[in-house]
Amino acid sequence: MRTDVLLNAYIDLNILLLAGTVLWLSARRLLSRSRLARAYRPQLRLLNGMTLLLACSPFLLLAFTTFVLPHPPNFSDLMVSQFLQGNVRMSAGEFENLLGLREDFVRDLSSLQPIWAQLAVSAFAAGALLCFVHVALSVWRLHRNLTDAFVWKRIGRVQLLVSDRNRVAYSTRGLWRRYVVLPTALLHEPHDLRLTIAHELQHFRQRDIECEFLLEMLRPLLFWNPAFYLWRREVRLLREFACDQALMARPQFDVRAYCECLIRACAKAARGQTLFTHRSPVVALVDRRETRRGASLQRRIIAVTARQPQAPAAFGWTLVSAAMTVFVLTTAVLLQRPGDWSHDRLMLSTIVNLERMASRSSPPEVAVRALNGGFAVAARP
Repeated sequence: MRTDVLLNAYIDLNILLLAGTVLWLSARRLLSRSRLARAYRPQLRLLNGMTLLLACSPFLLLAFTTFVLPHPPNFSDLMVSQFLQGNVRMSAGEFENLLGLREDFVRDLSSLQPIWAQLAVSAFAAGALLCFVHVALSVWRLHRNLTDAFVWKRIGRVQLLVSDRNRVAYSTRGLWRRYVVLPTALLHEPHDLRLTIAHELQHFRQRDIECEFLLEMLRPLLFWNPAFYLWRREVRLLREFACDQALMARPQFDVRAYCECLIRACAKAARGQTLFTHRSPVVALVDRRETRRGASLQRRIIAVTARQPQAPAAFGWTLVSAAMTVFVLTTAVLLQRPGDWSHDRLMLSTIVNLERMASRSSPPEVAVRALNGGFAVAARP
């Protein structure tokens, strides 16, 4: 596959991630004013689905443009059409240069001729390598931690492990098995032990581990994009809200005991000397970041103790999911590169050439501009 095709696909992925993040934050603000505001489990399913959709969007678009529609409508052609209709107040030459900014950018990066392109590629390669090494080191530490832990119980394909190294329980998985790692001290607290195991098993039901693995795989590619970290923060926060809410829905569940369990786990995590996140990709009962930002734990407790939604509102969530999916896919299609020379592009090229010829042959104080398919004379500044 050609380098420019890969670069365009990568640029499209980053633009889609930014558009998806803005869309989700806007949708969450609107949902906060409706009765769907505290429906965290449907929100998590929607966000996990959107994460998978964004990650697969380059492959979906490649299949779409290969087998369905080779030259779909795109932003560039739409802008050319608006210019020819006189809705863009700009000279034809400036407008053509604006349309060619991305092509010039991709061409310079592909050729590596300009100094800035060499510096940009070197910086990206160094950052991606650093993130990849960090992820690999985290997986190695996780593997070592699982190897040193002792098998306590087995529940189907889930193994409950006990470790002396950990202060907070967490869950993860391998190719075939799933693991819940418990601190040894937790065995002496039967009530907290039961709540902790229930919490971690719920993460498996929500497919949170698989989503965390996907986010970690994307991090070396998207490490420089702030939208990626916003998106990951939303996913991690929602998964805990959804997990807590699922436990609250169980009959005769002790809400107060669960909140006290969260507070004790957070206090134990704060006493640890090693950052827990170095053993990612995992999903923990409480994240060590919650010990540094008390607002996260506070929001969890408020969400747990708040009134839980009664009706599932399946129709409403279907509409929201369909609208966001259509928006993302439509944006992805419109971001595609223009195909062969269309009638509108030939018209634009003709106007640009006539504008240049008129500019060369006219007196210095006069310039000719193309507007609405015709020419208007205007004084040069």
